[in-house]
Amino acid sequence: MRDRLTILSVAFPFAPVGTDAVGGAEQVLTAVEEAVVRAGHRSLVIACEGSVCRGTLIPTPRWDLRWDLADESLRETAREHHRRTIAEALRQWPVDLIHLHGLDFAAYLPPPGPPVLATLHLSPRLYPREALFPSRPDTWLHAVSDSQHRDCPPGAPLLDPIPNGVDLQRLLPGSPRAGFALALGRICPEKGFHLALDAAKAAGVPLLLGGEVFPYPDHQRYFREEIAPRLDLLRRFLGPVGLERKRYLLAAARCVMVPSQIAEACPLVGLEALACGTPVVASPLGALPEIVDHGRTGFLVSTVPEMAEALRRVDALDSAECRREAERRFSADVMTARYLDLYGRLCLQTIPGA
Repeated sequence: MRDRLTILSVAFPFAPVGTDAVGGAEQVLTAVEEAVVRAGHRSLVIACEGSVCRGTLIPTPRWDLRWDLADESLRETAREHHRRTIAEALRQWPVDLIHLHGLDFAAYLPPPGPPVLATLHLSPRLYPREALFPSRPDTWLHAVSDSQHRDCPPGAPLLDPIPNGVDLQRLLPGSPRAGFALALGRICPEKGFHLALDAAKAAGVPLLLGGEVFPYPDHQRYFREEIAPRLDLLRRFLGPVGLERKRYLLAAARCVMVPSQIAEACPLVGLEALACGTPVVASPLGALPEIVDHGRTGFLVSTVPEMAEALRRVDALDSAECRREAERRFSADVMTARYLDLYGRLCLQTIPGA
């Protein structure tokens, strides 16, 4: 790798980055750009106002989220602002590599120039074809799990996957454990949190649900119609949960529930739970079978009765084994080292075809 690189990281226009970020893409961006700074390189980050980073933040407007998802005009305004901001950053700094993290990255791909790496944080089915088959030269994609990599269409310019990782120094087992189950994430239909609430009630187990209800119409409707009616004295909604509170909850919970109804690329909450020595009860979709070792670090379940039974059985699982699995496979240090190595190889064009 060159002595000092300049890495330009570009976030999704509508989501702030930082240690308290809600989305997995924003959390990964935060961890990687911190590693860039620690390694002595220059980190530039294009992200909306309110973001926090170790390097130089190049802020874009904090767009009002109270818009209908069908409002293409606002989305295009945000993307055009990203295009201009990227162009200005390239004029101002000698950027060696651009790392894109947004679902809509194809809309603000820069003209030919420094190599571009785009991380696919979501299912390939959610990306337009022009994102998976970019016409811009020296543009590379990679997945964050083996299952996501396999789901990508043949012929896409894919590099080897770099699995997500979490900070094992910040996420530690705690004691004693409380009796509640925990679910964390964006409150939206595909997360399946209504199923977790039904299972917890059937099992007679308290459940705490933490997360943000973004002001999208379908998210608001989901909370109003599917979540709120299921809440009671033992099944409670906490709202957004910051990093410190999340760490406490993850370490204190009897288990973490990830009842996703879509094939998620590599949900960080499962990795965070294992780092805290907490078993995971999850659906068998996407990368979750790569994270959960059924019967050892959690349970893979498909129905509400199966979830309820898993809630009754999690106390028999070994917390130390969950932590050991996180140490073995899900370290943020390993993840960031792989990104830094990839940055160097892309800049030096030592990857076949680069």
